[in-house]
Amino acid sequence: MFQNTCFIKILHASLFAFKNQLIMIFIIMKKVIIGATGAIGSSLAKKIVESGDKVHLVGRDEASVSSLAQELDSSFTVCDVLEENFASKILNDLGDTQINGLAFCVGSIDLKPLKLVKKSDFMQSFNLNLISAAETIKAFTDNLKKNKGSVVLFSTVAVKQGFPNHAIVSSAKGAIEGLAVSLAAEFAPNIRVNCIAPSLTNSKISSNLLKNEKIAESIAKMHPLKRLGEGSDSSSLAKFLLSEESSWITGQIIGVDGGRSSVA
Repeated sequence: MFQNTCFIKILHASLFAFKNQLIMIFIIMKKVIIGATGAIGSSLAKKIVESGDKVHLVGRDEASVSSLAQELDSSFTVCDVLEENFASKILNDLGDTQINGLAFCVGSIDLKPLKLVKKSDFMQSFNLNLISAAETIKAFTDNLKKNKGSVVLFSTVAVKQGFPNHAIVSSAKGAIEGLAVSLAAEFAPNIRVNCIAPSLTNSKISSNLLKNEKIAESIAKMHPLKRLGEGSDSSSLAKFLLSEESSWITGQIIGVDGGRSSVA
């Protein structure tokens, strides 16, 4: 009788453990992409979905983000990262959804000689690039920690390589690099944090700079690989850094810059 009772208890425990494993298998994990309608963000979203994973898209233009979400059969949030409590809106839309990846693909190109730069220029750039990134990560920390998640941030080649008139954006993105390595130390071993530093990429925010064909060609020739970046160049690396394939990589600032930061 005692042996039968023990066997039943062991069987019950085994079935309970198996049930929990099945529950874990069928939990749908998502990767959140902030700035999902930009050149890099949209390319990243498509690559992730093509690989069989799920994404939650975040963008400020409702028409663009809802169209991309429909194309990818994904959930989405419409908000501006400069709004108060924007992260709470994303969390509310996600509900109980589990998150194992976060890509903050928000950026700006603010070019002015220092003599024309105002305090408000620095504040706006830091709010957009640094503070909104920190607020987003803070909102998702518990979820990412529970799921051993990964965070990808974006800097610029102009932090490592000095360019004239880049004081605003280089300062803000330099702060992003500092945030990335600091949080990589703070969150290890539960959350990995890495940063990608692209050179000039064909995108909506660079369109004014590149609308002159001769200027665009001239900038392209400044790169050892003799072309401008595309969204897919950075998104391929971002997808890798969000995946388990990069499980031993954290605290890195990685250039995707056509060699501009290190090759003469």
